[in-house]
Amino acid sequence: MPVSKIRSRQLSFIVFSILFCLCIFAGVSLSNTPFANAAAPADPDKQEVAYAGSESCATCHENLYTEWQDTRHAHAFSSPIFQRDWHELGDQTNCLECHTTGHIPNTGEFAEEGVTCESCHGPFQPTHPAEPMSVTPDAELCSTCHKSTTDEWMASVHGQENINCQSCHNPHSQTPMADSVTELCANCHKERGDSFTHGTHANAGLECSNCHMYTAPRTGDPIMGLVPTGHTFSVGSDACVGCHQETVHTRDELIKISGEEFVQPEITIDDLEQTVTAQEQQITSLEAKSEVRLYSGLIQGAIVGLVVGGTAAWVVSKRIEVVEVEDDEQDEGDEDDRKEE
Repeated sequence: MPVSKIRSRQLSFIVFSILFCLCIFAGVSLSNTPFANAAAPADPDKQEVAYAGSESCATCHENLYTEWQDTRHAHAFSSPIFQRDWHELGDQTNCLECHTTGHIPNTGEFAEEGVTCESCHGPFQPTHPAEPMSVTPDAELCSTCHKSTTDEWMASVHGQENINCQSCHNPHSQTPMADSVTELCANCHKERGDSFTHGTHANAGLECSNCHMYTAPRTGDPIMGLVPTGHTFSVGSDACVGCHQETVHTRDELIKISGEEFVQPEITIDDLEQTVTAQEQQITSLEAKSEVRLYSGLIQGAIVGLVVGGTAAWVVSKRIEVVEVEDDEQDEGDEDDRKEE
């Protein structure tokens, strides 16, 4: 076999091998790439984002802008407490992530002071108002800054039933979605007021939040802005002690007066085991899906590699054969010329 033929096959094999391996690598890499989150906000460090400012929103949404102007969100940066604590901490730029709009961590710059419209709705889009700049009404957005509050909420029955922040809070005025807290709670908990405990407290002028969102009075300023907010909605002994310091230990007398005893349901070991089992099954399912994606990437990469590599190798081999044929014809022509001479 001619040497050129051997070299042609070697070159074709090398091209095929390289392309085949590249396709497999690409398939595996794509299979391990996380799914894109369409709702995720853009990274301000990676691209320039144009913020229009809250006053531009007021042009059309004057009523919402007016509600927002006097809220804690609007004064999140200018608040004297924040300014004092921020300066005492050395003007750390990570604090501005929640107290300004359009904060850029690498430079410390920001588009506007306070938590403005674009903090929640995102930077102004040129397609608005033809297309709405809506916000998904769930706790994920609020947890960006209100981490301790949303953690408490997740541990509550409200969190387990997915009753989100905007079910109770007006995000623009930051007021309850009712004239009073009790009226707000009564939208769902209509039967609670019939019991002796709820009735007597209501007659004394207390609202649901006085007991179900009780927090001990603060003796100092919050540390790093993190404070308990009572969003577990559970009533503990500290709530009772807050008002009944003198009678809190006379349990028998209280039961005698009320004529009823409330027993808090207990979480059994079986309940915990069921929860653990469910979580283990979920983890196993996620691992299985990840493994399927990996194998799918390998198979897809192999198929594409076979097609691309084989095609490239065939083209290379044919190209070499054409060149060889032309060389052979030239050599034969030279021999004929020599013979004629």
